[in-house]
Amino acid sequence: MSRARGVLGGAFNPPHIGHLLLAQEAVAALGLEEVLLVPTGVAPHKRIDPEPGPAVRLELAEAAVDGAPRLAVSAIEVDRGGPSFAYRTLEMLADEDPGSELTFVMGADMAAGLEGWKRPERVVELARIAVAARPGFDPAAIDRVLDRLGSRAAAARIEMPPVGISSTLIRARIAAGLPIRWMVPAPVERMIAARGLYGAAG
Repeated sequence: MSRARGVLGGAFNPPHIGHLLLAQEAVAALGLEEVLLVPTGVAPHKRIDPEPGPAVRLELAEAAVDGAPRLAVSAIEVDRGGPSFAYRTLEMLADEDPGSELTFVMGADMAAGLEGWKRPERVVELARIAVAARPGFDPAAIDRVLDRLGSRAAAARIEMPPVGISSTLIRARIAAGLPIRWMVPAPVERMIAARGLYGAAG
């Protein structure tokens, strides 16, 4: 019997409540058995800066989902080394669990730029696309992107409360000595403080 699994990629530098809320809403809206958070190993298109290291970001992601029902973390990109391309990650996840049905979960901004990814037609071949609605989100525009990539299926929509939190904001607050409680899961906050990540005072 096939398993419905979501895949949510990102740097998770650090993971925050917006990531977890998106994963939770994907499970609820799409009937997924689990959502895998997949931290990027080496980002092919942008520099991760500051970069505490892929292994540290993986640990932060694992701390973020600890005890959360239906959320898990995959080390597939961190372990593989080299640039992290979505199509290759999906191929490896499909090989790992041949009975699974994959759904690639992303924000509307990422979905709109999907055509610029490496082998985007392979991404839509391997997984259903699910897009988190954002202000100004035009679902028809995303569907046109998928049509051009040869996918006949329209993107699934995930409605979620707007969250004005980003990893960039969190890193800036840490560097400024401002609190991040309630913005990240408590285990993530503790790990950042204990290790002095992002300029945190130990």
